[in-house]
Amino acid sequence: MRDARLDPEAVAAKLEGLDGWALDEDGLSIRRSFRFGDFAEAFGFMTRCALIAEKLDHHPEWSNVYSRVEVRLTTHDSGGLTDRDFRLAEAMNKAAARTD
Repeated sequence: MRDARLDPEAVAAKLEGLDGWALDEDGLSIRRSFRFGDFAEAFGFMTRCALIAEKLDHHPEWSNVYSRVEVRLTTHDSGGLTDRDFRLAEAMNKAAARTD
């Protein structure tokens, strides 16, 4: 069963409370760039997020260059943004705030 795709008003409301994320130009995804002190911190963040993504059964499109991690979230099966994207985005924000 697919997740219900959010309408533009719901997406806008959810983005208001989600620090650092922005609607992509396509209107079907959200993006954020995370920056860390070095590669090890960025990789640690990605490892924490990978475990969370597995639990949510929702996997990000992301890339890593040294201390930067670029993330794009969308629900492909639903053709746009769903609650699951925002749950993962919130979890990623928490993972980024964690200090080791």
